[in-house]
Amino acid sequence: MSYPGYGAPQAGYAGGYGGAPPGGPGFGGQQQDPLYGYFSAVAGQDGQISPDELQQCLTQSNFSGSYKPFNLETCRLMINMLDRDMSCTMGFNEFKELVTVLNGWKQHFMTMDRDRSGTVDPQEMQQAVNSMGYRLSPQAMNCIVKRFSSQGKITFDDYVACCVKLRTLTDLFKKRDQAGQGVAAFPYDEFIQCIMSA
Repeated sequence: MSYPGYGAPQAGYAGGYGGAPPGGPGFGGQQQDPLYGYFSAVAGQDGQISPDELQQCLTQSNFSGSYKPFNLETCRLMINMLDRDMSCTMGFNEFKELVTVLNGWKQHFMTMDRDRSGTVDPQEMQQAVNSMGYRLSPQAMNCIVKRFSSQGKITFDDYVACCVKLRTLTDLFKKRDQAGQGVAAFPYDEFIQCIMSA
């Protein structure tokens, strides 16, 4: 069921967000996983990584490929998106979940970047958001484009930051929309917490 402003499930984008569902079982054979080498190279003794370390890990693994590395703010957003224990860090299972989500978003970005410029324009961004199942007004899309574009172009890093914010804010909103009608009431302090944590 699709509600105004929500992401509806689309083929290949679980939950309408392009990634794996939250949670899931722990990963047993971590040291056999190729991602574990990148993760463990930067993780502290507690087995967690900070935004700085996530940035380093994604850069070392060449996740961005020909795109520029993720900026620190995008790394903070990615950790916050999956930070269920509010530690502001990420464990290996969360990192694996993030990589799955990022791979989906990367493939989606490459599909939308029809001219292979390494950026998407406002029309391509509108198509991307729509294909992920979000039904946003032209005014909301205009806000997104203004926030995440530079000279009318949206880079992969900013595209990911936008996807993270859309997913996080939508999840927070859905928790408060008890009737599923696209309407929620927030006390001011709770609203600020939601916005600042997204």
